[in-house]
Amino acid sequence: MQCSSFREAASARLDGEPLGMPAAALDRHLARCPSCSAWADAATDVTRRVRLAAAPAVPDLTVQVLTALPAELPGSRAAARARLVDLMLRLLLAAVAVAQAGLAWPELTSAAAAMSAPVHVAHETGAWNAAVAVAFAAVAIAPRWAPGSLPFLAALTAFLLTTTVGDLAAGHVDAERAFSHLLVLAGVMIVSLLAWRRRRPAAQPAAVTHRRVAA
Repeated sequence: MQCSSFREAASARLDGEPLGMPAAALDRHLARCPSCSAWADAATDVTRRVRLAAAPAVPDLTVQVLTALPAELPGSRAAARARLVDLMLRLLLAAVAVAQAGLAWPELTSAAAAMSAPVHVAHETGAWNAAVAVAFAAVAIAPRWAPGSLPFLAALTAFLLTTTVGDLAAGHVDAERAFSHLLVLAGVMIVSLLAWRRRRPAAQPAAVTHRRVAA
């Protein structure tokens, strides 16, 4: 058997691995072969020096790791409070949707609340009120739709309130009818809150993050 096989076995012994041959055979060869014996001694010395060498210094990244953690961990009290607030807002929005649908129903079915408007105009008004009720209900069920529905609902509310204030001052609408539009305003405010609570924090520039970790 060549010396290379015995040297591999000697190296395996230093690493705690299987020798690939009987240990007695390796010892006999090392006792008879000065070259392999010297190689095994040198390998033993190098291995010992490597194992006893000091470990390289590791930077303390405690501050960087703690800084990178989110402000609110899942399951924390703050997260539980946030979920409770969201639930309350969704329930309020659902109540507004039901009330808004209640206003639309007479206009859609009998035009009873249309203030003597033509039947088709009453039906159109009822359809708008019903559509707004459906939008409120949809956001209450799936709050992720709040940002997408907000532009339409906010624009509708702005035009509706502007014209209602003018009509109320001119006597074109009674106070009861005008105050019924506050439902739309309340719903839009709740939708705005839900959209705001789901805003995403601004992404931190990669260069700033790199400098912080490297500090």
